[in-house]
Amino acid sequence: MLSQYYYTLRSRLDGQYLVARLKSPDQENPLAYLLVFKEDYDALSYLNTHAADFSDRFGVESVSNSQLKGMIQRWGFKGLGMVQDPLEPRVDFVTLQ
Repeated sequence: MLSQYYYTLRSRLDGQYLVARLKSPDQENPLAYLLVFKEDYDALSYLNTHAADFSDRFGVESVSNSQLKGMIQRWGFKGLGMVQDPLEPRVDFVTLQ
């Protein structure tokens, strides 16, 4: 069976992952969703389009599908944001239980 891999952006300065923070009116703290990309070049395109001045501060990491759930739980993320179009951007949010 082939593993599906996704790509994340991680800070070279402090090791934090790039996340989307969503805040609703009834919540005090925003919920963090790990941003994942289908291809490594999509992650780089996202950085170069939306944060060109900071692109040298991030590295692209591959994560297997089987590692995602444990990673989300370990870091305390609510779920993940699948970036469908890095230039627009269009993100599909998935909450994991």
